[in-house]
Amino acid sequence: MRRKLVTVGFAGLLLLATGCEKKAVRSMAPLASAMQVELTTASPQRFIAESHQLEIITPESELQKSWESVITFCGTIHCEVISSKITTRAGDSVPSGTISLRVVPEELAKLLAHVQQLGNVAQHTTEREDKTTEVVDTDAKIKNLTSFRDNLRAMLAKPSATIKDFIEIQHQLTETQSELDGETAQRKILANETEKIAVVISFRVEESRGNAGGFTQIRDALRESGSVLAESTASLISVIVAVIPWLILIVFAIWLLARMWRKLRRRRTAPPSPPPAAP
Repeated sequence: MRRKLVTVGFAGLLLLATGCEKKAVRSMAPLASAMQVELTTASPQRFIAESHQLEIITPESELQKSWESVITFCGTIHCEVISSKITTRAGDSVPSGTISLRVVPEELAKLLAHVQQLGNVAQHTTEREDKTTEVVDTDAKIKNLTSFRDNLRAMLAKPSATIKDFIEIQHQLTETQSELDGETAQRKILANETEKIAVVISFRVEESRGNAGGFTQIRDALRESGSVLAESTASLISVIVAVIPWLILIVFAIWLLARMWRKLRRRRTAPPSPPPAAP
């Protein structure tokens, strides 16, 4: 905000240099007053960003049908599908589906009622975030930038502006328009978040209890046996590597003790030497 006020003062000085002092002061005074408006002015309207996350448990045979049903129903109300994904069973992977959409508040109850008919609701999480301050700030910035841009355009239209003034004002006008476009885009994002409700629906299939005690357990045990064998082999190798230096020392010590024992045994079993003959 301070940078904009300095820019306004700079533009006013340019007009003063071209002999339009009184007119520039009159035209820039309202703009300077507008720039000093507090961006956080209290607003009676609240802007709330609301989101819902649902987890639906459905039979595997009904997953594709339920997933398509939500997308189709969204097209019949004021609803927009942002993204959708579904996976089928491949090997040990479990099939699932996800849909992300936005719906107007008036149609939320219809959407939730339809989704609840597709299976058991395992989880439903609701979040709300107050975006009022961001919306008010962005609206004030857009208003001030628009007024500033219009004043810059009026300066360019004055016949008294020199070429140097024209270049400098045009440069400032380009920067202002770029900043205005950014704030306008941000305001559209905030409008989408606060005027529509975000809903994320996740589908997962229910587990089959009948197979859990039969071949499924055998299959899981066979799949895990490989990792168990690998871990056991790795542990055995680690133990062997750690023991090898000690085995060398132990073998050498045993060999040394055995050799000393054999020498000692020979000395004990050797016949005593005969006494020397008398002269």
